[in-house]
Amino acid sequence: MNKYHFIFDKTKRSQKLKKFFKKYKNFSPKKCNIIIVAGGDGFMLRVLKKYYKLKKPFYGINCGTIGFLMNKFNRSNLEKIIKKTKMFSINPLEINIINSNGKKFRTLAVNESSLLRQSRQTAILNLRINNTELIKKLIGDGALVSTPAGSTAYNLSVHGPIITLNSKKLLVTPISPFRPRRWKGKVISDSSKIIIKNLDPSKRPVSAVADNYEIRNIKNIKIKSNKKIHLKVLFSRNESLIKKIKFEQKRIN
Repeated sequence: MNKYHFIFDKTKRSQKLKKFFKKYKNFSPKKCNIIIVAGGDGFMLRVLKKYYKLKKPFYGINCGTIGFLMNKFNRSNLEKIIKKTKMFSINPLEINIINSNGKKFRTLAVNESSLLRQSRQTAILNLRINNTELIKKLIGDGALVSTPAGSTAYNLSVHGPIITLNSKKLLVTPISPFRPRRWKGKVISDSSKIIIKNLDPSKRPVSAVADNYEIRNIKNIKIKSNKKIHLKVLFSRNESLIKKIKFEQKRIN
């Protein structure tokens, strides 16, 4: 028998499920072997980053809108549901930020890290991959670096490509580029290190967002895939991440 720890978002839909799952014993995060998360994608991202050090698999139940990282609620026996799941492992992005005051920040991102202009003026960014300059001056609203798991999220909305979880790639995608206007971004190895500098931080401030965590007035940011961290996410057979990726590829609106 599996030992479950249940985590519910504060939304009405999540709280309704809390009543349904009262029949199962709620073990502590350390004593359980599977963490059940009821909420939306954003809530799942917060839970993953909070509990990843426990190295437990996560099974999400969608109580939000899209639920890309989640499964549909099923009234069947939880034990039977878990037995039919497939596990996907996700390496998050490790992000190191220095703001305009020289203060350092470190965080993780499961989907993407994005840099966005804070004012009416466009951002001017310098992008480097390892020790090679990718773009000398990217002028626009910003840029983002996405994992395969995040390729169908913000990255897709700014016309970035979709990649599969086992692709061993990262995506560097511009956000509303003015110069170079026709640059669509680049698919790079997940062993790459990305360095992005704000070339005019005093006049053109830029914020950095890692999933749902924001740092404002940044000077530069270093991003890489953390291969030492494996986020284990469970999907039911009819809810596989590969199926969801293929569905997003076919969607028009």
